[in-house]
Amino acid sequence: MPVPYSWIMEERLISGILKDGDLELESSLRPQRIDDFIGQEKLKTSLNIFMEAARRRGEPLDHILFFGPPGLGKTSLAHIIAREMKADIRCSSGPVLERPGDLAGLLTNLEEGDVLFIDEIHRLSHIVEEYLYPAMEDFRLDIMIDKGPNARSVRINLPRFTLIGATTRSGLLTSPLRSRFGIAERIGYYVPDELCKIVTRSARILNVDIAAEGASEIARRARGTPRVANRLLKRVRDFAEVKADGKVTREIAHEALRMLEVDEEGFDQMDKRILSTIMREFNGGPVGIGTLSVAIGEEEDTLEEIYEPYLIQKGFLKRTSQGRVLTPLAYEHLGKKPGGSQANFW
Repeated sequence: MPVPYSWIMEERLISGILKDGDLELESSLRPQRIDDFIGQEKLKTSLNIFMEAARRRGEPLDHILFFGPPGLGKTSLAHIIAREMKADIRCSSGPVLERPGDLAGLLTNLEEGDVLFIDEIHRLSHIVEEYLYPAMEDFRLDIMIDKGPNARSVRINLPRFTLIGATTRSGLLTSPLRSRFGIAERIGYYVPDELCKIVTRSARILNVDIAAEGASEIARRARGTPRVANRLLKRVRDFAEVKADGKVTREIAHEALRMLEVDEEGFDQMDKRILSTIMREFNGGPVGIGTLSVAIGEEEDTLEEIYEPYLIQKGFLKRTSQGRVLTPLAYEHLGKKPGGSQANFW
């Protein structure tokens, strides 16, 4: 039986998926105002304009869809928007809203101008999604009472609210749902300089003594993801307190991350296993995803959805019509030359 994506991602230190241990940490580190939110400058500029226009008109903000990989700040932005608009926020997620009654309970408790945040909105059931359409468009809810000959529809008028949806897999959103969002914004990976500022800010809040070089070392290996950067900072802090004088320097950060098996590119053992298997067993590729799946001992979907995207984004792996192919960067990272003998790789 395939292992669920969420379980696999939660087991990885460098996963952007929210873990139970991240909840308290993220709550304390979450920025309160949009000016405190580091990175995503173009997105922040657009949101500032949209929010100011809505405030001047005295209207709620248009419905907003945030999409992008996990751990980049979609939830934080939803809370910031609610705070900037001086509105209350109600939070839920797609898998939790199983029945129309669950959605109705949320919507009927909203006040004028409130924000409803639904995480992983692509996982809404089809019937719940159908009920959401008139709520988003006309701010009304049509509920069926009873069944059979006694069935009747009851219309409930809703206050004007702002729905903020977040998804890590925008391709799974249905076209009717996507079209009902007035604002759709992609949140992309962060550059190391932005992550360095995030690590420095987080260290200040957590009272961690960190050198600029130590923050840069953590940021460089955080896979462009603030959640991963903060998680690595937490682990490096523990290492510094036990193995050093508590200050996070470049050397301490390097040693801690080496112990955690996170290399200079932010790869863990599974990332390197994929690259080395393609190089050693298939001479650098091309190799089909099915064959690679058997060689690695991992499900095809897991390889495609969890492991490959970052390797491709970093330029270490290519998807071609013939199969997966390593790039020169992969050979350089593994200390080999393209076309050379890999017999002594291990």
